[in-house]
Amino acid sequence: MNRLRAYNGVGVLTPGPAGHDAAPRGATPTLPRAPILDQVSSSWGTAFRVHTYGESHGGGVGVVVDGCPPRLAIDVSEVQADLDRRRPGQSRLVTQRDETDTVEILSGVFEGRTLGTSIGMLVRNKDARSSAYDHLEHVYRPSHADYTTQAKYGIRNHQGGGRASARETIGRVAAGAIARKLLAQVAGIEVLAWVSRIHRIDAHVDVDSVSLEQVEADPTRCPVPEAATAMTRAIENARRAGDSLGGIVECVIRNAPPGLGDPVFDKLDAQLAAAMLSIPATKGFEIGSGFASTTMTGLEHNDPFVPGPNGRPRTTTNHSGGVQGGISNGEAIVFRVAFKPTATIASEQQTVDTSGQATTLAAKGRHDPCVLPRAVPIVEAMACLTVADAWLRQRQVDVLPPA
Repeated sequence: MNRLRAYNGVGVLTPGPAGHDAAPRGATPTLPRAPILDQVSSSWGTAFRVHTYGESHGGGVGVVVDGCPPRLAIDVSEVQADLDRRRPGQSRLVTQRDETDTVEILSGVFEGRTLGTSIGMLVRNKDARSSAYDHLEHVYRPSHADYTTQAKYGIRNHQGGGRASARETIGRVAAGAIARKLLAQVAGIEVLAWVSRIHRIDAHVDVDSVSLEQVEADPTRCPVPEAATAMTRAIENARRAGDSLGGIVECVIRNAPPGLGDPVFDKLDAQLAAAMLSIPATKGFEIGSGFASTTMTGLEHNDPFVPGPNGRPRTTTNHSGGVQGGISNGEAIVFRVAFKPTATIASEQQTVDTSGQATTLAAKGRHDPCVLPRAVPIVEAMACLTVADAWLRQRQVDVLPPA
């Protein structure tokens, strides 16, 4: 008979020994399915761990947060503030899906303080309009996850893209708001992102002085007014043409202490890269000087150390982007994330249907002509989650007095 074996706490059925429903002599044996891994694709983090759930056109989307320390003061309005920056319909530049994205905290918080137990949060979907996706049931959108999801699972939810929809990121942003509050309270760490490029329009921003007020002053979330005006015009032109635009979100993590991250596989910059590239529509990541470092010499690129306050060295430049050897050095952590143009567009495109026949598609429904303005709080959230996890893990390492 079959036996239930455990892999990382997950039960997997495997064939029993000979004499107990074993394969007949001479028959080709059936190999057991691979064990289900404990680390599944909807989870992130080790010490500060999140698990997101839900679909764009299901009942709702949300997150479970494990590892948040007890007694952290948190109000639902703090979570809602970040969700409001991510929600659809906030300006004419984004999808006009009418969602308030009102968050409900279901567990883990009592009288305004975390309990140290799992924090459950839920946002209910109110304006899905699933019938708008009926034309996508038997066709694959070019450069979307329709085909690859079908290839992996043998089934997909064509209504809104299922888990491939950016609506999944609601859970990340809600969890990120808690991580943001924790980092600010225990370490004075600040995380801020902004749009630095849309299509071919660049904005040159001072990472040391840019503020949240400047970022939020324009719907593009570009803090340079002249560039923001040009970006707005470009997005509106793309929408009218049935097309879409991509760009770059830049992010700074201020006041991160030295020592976060590990020297090999869990380098802080590697974790940040993995976090950012898990966001829908991302196509690139660079930290500090990034790819530009390939045009520099070692003498040009090295960040000279100078004496700093409290005996801690500082650097006169920051080509490293605040991370050296995979570990934070105490300088501002600066990185950039590239986002592709939105895949679902109204212009007619060549594709195939689910039976493999050539066809064309002009997508309907409500979609962002440019994801950049709403991507800013998502980038911030993933940065907060990554740094909170690194900070808590460092607390497990730094327990003895310095040598």
